Formats: sequence, structure tokens, C-alpha cells
Amino acid sequence: MARPRILVVGAGFAGVACVRRLERKLVPGEAEICLVTPFSYQLYLPLLPQVASGVLTPQSVAVSLRRSKKHRTRIVPGGAIGVDPKAKICVVRKITGEIVDLPYDYIVLAPGSITRTFDIPGLLDNARGMKTLAEAAYIRDHVIAQLDLADASADERERESRLRFVVVGGGYAGTETAASLQRLTDHALRRYPRLDPKQIKWHLIDIAPKLMPELGDRLGRTALGILRKRGIEVSLGVSVAKAGPEEVTFTDGRVLPCRTLIWTAGVAASPLVSTFDADKVRGRLVVSPELRVTALDGVFALGDAAAAPDLTKGGDAICPPTAQHALRQGRTAADNVIAAVRRQPLRRYEHKDLGLVVDLGGRDAVSKPMGVELRGMPAQAVARGYHWSALQTNVAKARVLTNWVLNAVAGDDFVRTGFQAQKPATLHDFEYTDAYLTPDQVREHARTLIARG
Repeated sequence: MARPRILVVGAGFAGVACVRRLERKLVPGEAEICLVTPFSYQLYLPLLPQVASGVLTPQSVAVSLRRSKKHRTRIVPGGAIGVDPKAKICVVRKITGEIVDLPYDYIVLAPGSITRTFDIPGLLDNARGMKTLAEAAYIRDHVIAQLDLADASADERERESRLRFVVVGGGYAGTETAASLQRLTDHALRRYPRLDPKQIKWHLIDIAPKLMPELGDRLGRTALGILRKRGIEVSLGVSVAKAGPEEVTFTDGRVLPCRTLIWTAGVAASPLVSTFDADKVRGRLVVSPELRVTALDGVFALGDAAAAPDLTKGGDAICPPTAQHALRQGRTAADNVIAAVRRQPLRRYEHKDLGLVVDLGGRDAVSKPMGVELRGMPAQAVARGYHWSALQTNVAKARVLTNWVLNAVAGDDFVRTGFQAQKPATLHDFEYTDAYLTPDQVREHARTLIARG
């Protein structure tokens, strides 16, 4: 009898947690495990702003998937661009561009999310995201390049546009990105004596009326005060009306010279989700408490791809797309896939939120572990302790801790690697959002494959 084929799509928190659990709990030879991911590492997303600011090296937040002592998963380097649940076939575009078809008996969908954008003139061509390791490395190079070019320029208007930075999005990603990069440019002034400190201006804008409302009013006001004390101009109830290569127009009518627009205004489920004919909530697949897409045989969905019911809150509440939920959903999904293989009862996913942490760089942070509000160094200790403990390997923990200590002792470096130096990169260049098939294309592809035998 053929072994069941388990296919996991995505190597984020949910996908990797699922694979690791499967490797530990399945008897060798009991099932085939395959993982589809463009990169053979798990990216620790919450620390990307520290990569962009140079506090951490890119390698320290990219945890190799091949370090597992029980590694026996076949890794296919590519991205899933469509799934036919009836034929039980996943269509994958490998990093070479080759299209391959992977049959499965059980599929775990954890493709993550993409940067959410809107129909704003010039946005896709002139904004940069903070969703991938490449984007973080690119933004660091770009910000330092603006300092170098402004320092070398005698044109005051050029200097003004190069030294103004706009971050859109008052959530965790945007707030931490603005805070981390502002510290970088502030420290850089010692190395750029020709630059006027008053010309370096950071703006954080968000259409919402509050900064990080999930933290509550008091901590939100504390974070807002920290940013403004550092000189970051925070504008709430405001977004971008138009984005150009050298200026940005806000919805309140302001037109600012600016060559750096960082877009972190939320995320949307991977376009892979839209290829399924199944119920969705806010663009995410509706799943049962056991994380199954009930209308589709052998399909589980997790993390940003799934609208999983939050049993701790009840009612119509769904789990927020956070790392702590994704990690635990991955483990539950693995247990349920194994239970399905062994024809055992499935268990429901239930987890009470542990709280939130926001690292604003240096000694500044706000945290709310288990509902307890913290500020300053205690909050920073909790934030970094949480991130450090969540890293999956001792090697990653050692690298991150070493980077933190080295940065605290030696300070920042202002070195450009030359990443994408000759070609401005767009959101599509980094996130491949235009690579997916439509549901009809997936079905036609499957029919052709079946006809060929």
C-alpha cells in the first residue's frame, strides 16, 4: 500500500511548525512529507526592522530548514501557484520557472501573506515593503544611499527630498520600522558632518485614528510620545493619495519632497487562497476548529491563509494573524494530519493570546505580556526575550544575541552592499504577486494532466 503523501505549502511560522511536528511524530516510512517554499529557511519576520536598521544581520533571522536532526522532508524550491482539491494536485512554479505538479493525499496550506496595497497612483512603482528578507536588505541599502547622495549634493532641493523618509502604517511593522531606521539615520549624523540634522525628517502616517490600537490607549499614547520625542512626525487619519519618484502627496493635501516611501499598511492573505472555491472571511479560508477546510477533502489551512475560530473569545471571533497563533496552529494541524492518516479523532485548536511586544530600538519599547502593561527597559527585556526564545535553533539564538551585544558595544555601521543598486525594486519584484493561476486555469491544467495519464 502506497504511503500517504503530505504536502505543506509555505515555510513561515505555521508551515515550519507543522513540518517539524510531522518529522518528530510520524514513524519513519509512515508517510511522505514534502514542503514547497522558495527559500530553504524560516524567516523570523518580527525582527525584519532590525535587519533594515543593521542591528541584526540577514543570516541571523533566516533559520535554515536543513538543521533539523530529524530532517527527512523533501523541499521543493518554488511557490505554489494553484491547487485542484478534486484532483488533489498542487501546481508549483520552481525558482527556475519550471512548472511541476505535486500530487498529495493531505495538503496543509500555510502560504503566509503579502503586503496589502490599494489603487493609489504610483504606489506599486515607488513604494517599498517590509515583508521579505530581500526588502529589508534593500531598504537598508536605499536609506544609506540617500545619506551618501545627500552628503555629496550641493542642490538643496535634492538634499531635502533625499533626507525625508515616509513610512505608511501605524501597526507593529510600520512603527518598529520607523523607529529602527530613525535611530540609524540619527546615529549616522556623526559620520556625515556635512548634513544638517534638521533636514533629516521621518514621517509615520496611518489612516486609523490611533497608533497600534491593539496595545490599548495608554501604551499606544506612550509609543506615540516616544516617536514624537525622537522627532518622528506622526500623522493619524492620513494616507497617501499619490506616490511619485521624488515626492509624496498625502490625503490631507500636503505634498512633500521624498524619495523613500516604505509601505507597511497591513497584509492580505497569499493570492493562492483566491484560487480556491471555498468560503472566505476577509480574504482568508474559513476553517473548522480542527483547521480543516470542511468543503475540501484532505485540505487544512493555517496562519494568514485561514480564518480560524478563536474559541477562547467565542462568537464570530477569528484568530488574529500573529506569529504565536501561526506557530501553535502548525503543531495542531500536524497532529490532526497524523490523526487523519491513522484514522483517529482530530482535536480543536484553542490558544489564549499571550500578549504583544513592540521593540522601538535602544532602551525604548512597550509590551503587554498577559495583559500587563510595561514601558522602557522592562518592556524591552520582555520584547527581546520573547523574540530570542521564539527562534527555533540554538545557532539562530547565538547569532541574534551576538548581534545585539555587538551593536550595543560598537554601534552602527553605514555600509551599502550594492543590493539592486542599478534597478529600483518594486513590491511585485519582491513578493511575486502576479505569478498565480486562476481557478479555471488550475482546473484546466489538472484536466490536461489527467488526460495525459
